[in-house]
Amino acid sequence: MELASDYLYRDVLMYEKVRNPAVIRKLLKALALQTGSQVSSHELSRLLGISRPTVERYLDLLEKSFVIYELSSFSSNLRNEIRKSSKYFFYDTGIRNALLGDFRPLRERVDQGALWENFCISQRVIMSEVHRPLARYYFWRTYDGGEIDLIEENNGKINAFEFKIKRKKQNRLPESFVRKYRPHQIHFIDRENIYSLIQ
Repeated sequence: MELASDYLYRDVLMYEKVRNPAVIRKLLKALALQTGSQVSSHELSRLLGISRPTVERYLDLLEKSFVIYELSSFSSNLRNEIRKSSKYFFYDTGIRNALLGDFRPLRERVDQGALWENFCISQRVIMSEVHRPLARYYFWRTYDGGEIDLIEENNGKINAFEFKIKRKKQNRLPESFVRKYRPHQIHFIDRENIYSLIQ
C-alpha cells in the first residue's frame, strides 16, 4: 500500500492541492470495490460525506492523472437501454489490488471476474491510444439484464467485446443489440486468446 500511496498522493494529488487525501483514498477504495458495476456520483457523495461537485472534481482529477478510466453507457435511446450511467476502471490493476490489500492469485479471489474485466479493458484502452486514437469506448446494458462489457466505436464501426476467464462452449451477444447495431466484429476474450485483445 505504501507504493500506491506514494504514487497517488505525492506524485499526482499534491499538485492539485487536495486538502484531504484521506477522502481520495476512500473514493478510490469505493471504486475498487465497485469495479465493473455502475457508479453514481450521488451515492459516492453520500458515502464519503462530501458534495457531489467535489466527487466529480476528484473523479475528473483521477482520470486526467491516468489512475482511473470512465466508461459511459452506450445508447441510441432504445426504451430498455440504460443511459447516463458510468463505470470506472483502473489503468493499473496493481493499484486496485493495493487499495484493497489483496494480492492473491486470480484463482483464489472472489472478485476475479471484476479483476479480469478491468485488466482486459485497460489493455484494450491503453493499446488503442497508440493504434486507434480516435476510438471511443462504452459499456452497454439494458434494464432487463442484457449486457456487453466493452463497445468500441471507431470510424463508424462498432466492435463488441465480452470478457470471461474461462472459455464457454457457446458465446453470443444479446439479440437486441445485434439487430439494432449490427457490430462489425464480435470478440469473446478469455485466458486462451487474451493476446488477440491487444492487436
